[in-house]
Amino acid sequence: MSVVGVGCNNFGGRIDETRTEEVINAALDVGLNFFDTADTYANGKSEELLGRFLGNRRSEVIIATKFGQEMPGQGRGARPEYIRKAFDASLNRLKTDYIDLYQQHVPDPDVPIAETLGALDELVKAGKVREIGCSNFSAQQIREAQGASGSLPGSARFVSVQNEYSLLHREPEEGVLGECELQGMAFLPFFPLKSGLLTGKYRKGQPIPQDTRVAKYERYGKLLTEENLDKVEALIDFAQSRNRTLLELAFSWLLAHRVVASVIAGATSAQQVRNNSNTAGWKLTADDLDEIDSLLRAAV
Repeated sequence: MSVVGVGCNNFGGRIDETRTEEVINAALDVGLNFFDTADTYANGKSEELLGRFLGNRRSEVIIATKFGQEMPGQGRGARPEYIRKAFDASLNRLKTDYIDLYQQHVPDPDVPIAETLGALDELVKAGKVREIGCSNFSAQQIREAQGASGSLPGSARFVSVQNEYSLLHREPEEGVLGECELQGMAFLPFFPLKSGLLTGKYRKGQPIPQDTRVAKYERYGKLLTEENLDKVEALIDFAQSRNRTLLELAFSWLLAHRVVASVIAGATSAQQVRNNSNTAGWKLTADDLDEIDSLLRAAV
């Protein structure tokens, strides 16, 4: 799995079919082989376009998709009968006969995790799914899932958890990262750039660039707090003092954590994919990590 992955939530939504094809081809050209999508992204269009544009290069990549959130005309949840229905629909859209990583998108409080895992285990044993994972799970929910798998020897278990994590969103450090270490699970961070704040295009005292999500949508604009902008400036200074960019810092900081297997980053252009692919070469030291933490604390 490439240490930088491609988040496919923009496919068929924020970007059209032509741009989607350009992003996929650019990723393949620079050696990114991990594509993360979900059935709900653009109401299935993301999976459909990914399957179409990968074409005969399917065997070169790792496809991760998800089930469980509300899918128009299909349903939602993690009951076994629904999982089988959602899986078949994803398989059809992706134009493949197997999925590398099938993930429960969100916990389902109405379904015992053992029932969900049983259905996923059937897919693994049938050769239709290679590995299973979860997303947006707490440390306690991960423990419960692994305990349920452990009670059935030889059954499939979650090998990964995908949660939001970045220099500006540290919640996984409150238990999930430690649980991944304990359970031998991979951690897959999404929103590594905090909706663009960690790209360097939003600066304190400067106008917000037009045609960006932060400019267009209030929920993203709320991220531009004084505290966040102060943190961004401190991080930019740190990166520039080492002849690096904020983008490099955002990716390399995540990859400095042992359990992080691949950083999932969305892209709306081929150039963004190329930029993201060049970010993972900076090996941060323990002293670097301590200094970064001190800078972020001082900016609060």
